[in-house]
Amino acid sequence: VQVVESGGGVAETGESLTLSCATSEGSISRRDMAWFRQVPGKAREFVAARRRDGHLYYADSVKGRFAISRDNNRNTVYLQMRARKPEDTAVYSCAAGTVILSHTRDETGYYNWGQGTQVTVSS
Repeated sequence: VQVVESGGGVAETGESLTLSCATSEGSISRRDMAWFRQVPGKAREFVAARRRDGHLYYADSVKGRFAISRDNNRNTVYLQMRARKPEDTAVYSCAAGTVILSHTRDETGYYNWGQGTQVTVSS
């Protein structure tokens, strides 16, 4: 399964941005989908996930500001980023898999990854 992100870019603090993650085949409704992010020199960190059963999970740092959603007809998952802060600057990657519940926030549980898209928030 190919996973392709789009929608990254540069914006000022507080502006909104939506990232898209398209999968090449199959139904995303049968997969657990997640967003992770990484800055140079640091480990990749969990951002948000939407499991097959529809349950949503968020990192504390983005809760209330970011929202993950999916469009099954388009096999696409979105990450709406509101009230962005400079510390949200990172490469954002989309991941797909069938993940054990306890590993929802763990990158090792996902086996299809996109190439990543850069998001830069200027102060």
